[in-house]
Amino acid sequence: MSKCEQCIVRQFNSLKHLSKEELLRMSNCKTSKIIKKGEILFDEGEHINGVFCIKDGVCKVSKMSDNGRNHIVSLIQKGDLLGERSLISEEVSNLKAVALNDMEICFIPKDEIIRDLEKNNNFTMSVLKDMANSLKTADNLIVDMAQKTVKQRLAETLLHLETKFGINADNNINIQLSREDIANIIGTATESAIRLLSDLKKKNVIEFKGKNIKILDKIALEKMVTGF
Repeated sequence: MSKCEQCIVRQFNSLKHLSKEELLRMSNCKTSKIIKKGEILFDEGEHINGVFCIKDGVCKVSKMSDNGRNHIVSLIQKGDLLGERSLISEEVSNLKAVALNDMEICFIPKDEIIRDLEKNNNFTMSVLKDMANSLKTADNLIVDMAQKTVKQRLAETLLHLETKFGINADNNINIQLSREDIANIIGTATESAIRLLSDLKKKNVIEFKGKNIKILDKIALEKMVTGF
């Protein structure tokens, strides 16, 4: 089991504000494990009671609507923390997290994190800022779903995925998503997502093979987002 103070991943999240002593204590209480592709980290209605630190891999965080449609609200990757709301709220999770590929995670119990929140102001402010950014993202998502067309949301999602995950050696977006996952991000039926992706391919805006997607014309996608 790696020591928190030696882990480079913490430099990408709020844990970088903890002292060496705090990190040593955290190392002694955390649990580390491998989550296989498709496995659930936590489900809706579950008490999380702690925070996940993502050492490797990507998971999708989703919410099931009343009509049974799944909506992906965020993609969590290496270096991110997940579950901060459980530190403040006693409520069960309203979200579900599923591994998109094999993941390596560490779980830090709520009681240990609370001790640091009470004593380390820099750590507390960093966690609160992350939660505020998550709320901002949620607000933007609500507006996008109400005011933007499905085509605009798809174009925006493709641009966002390339910015967030980068590209690989083949210039493909460095994350593989199923057509259903893409549909659940943009809020439409899988058939509609497939039709829109095929249309973008015919217009040479993107290229794809299986789950690999390559952006060929970023300017065209940007114009679709703005509607001009």
